[in-house]
Amino acid sequence: MKIGIGSDHRGYRLKDKLRLFLVMQGYKVNDFGVFSEDRADYPLVAFKLSQSIKTTQKPKAPKIDMGILICGSGIGMSIAANKVKGIRAALCLTPEFARRARNHNNANVLVLAADFTSLPKAKAIVQTFLTEKFLKERHAVRIRQIKKLEVLT
Repeated sequence: MKIGIGSDHRGYRLKDKLRLFLVMQGYKVNDFGVFSEDRADYPLVAFKLSQSIKTTQKPKAPKIDMGILICGSGIGMSIAANKVKGIRAALCLTPEFARRARNHNNANVLVLAADFTSLPKAKAIVQTFLTEKFLKERHAVRIRQIKKLEVLT
């Protein structure tokens, strides 16, 4: 599985540690930046990563299966990522949030809050997000409704 990862300056340290964790777990990782703790705005990182998710069908974009975005609170990255058609970005503060994001919402981008998430907790959230599956059932109807709403905007 190919994972994209990106952050702003506040999420840089956590992103760098998670990138290494993912590589050690056997994932292929595409780093969308940032590459230092110098002040950087999150919207372009979120947009670039989100456009690379396979479900967005953007030609010429490097293709990734899932994404992980990190900023201070996670809120800004969530808002920016969800502007891209086909993206279901979920801010997850616990492994249970990650489980439900995948099982119920078929989320394809995990968003983490660097200011509120320790490295051990972040690893547990990431591991859960990447291993859980979409349960479909009644949830598939809701995802279809979301896709129809995307066309209207």
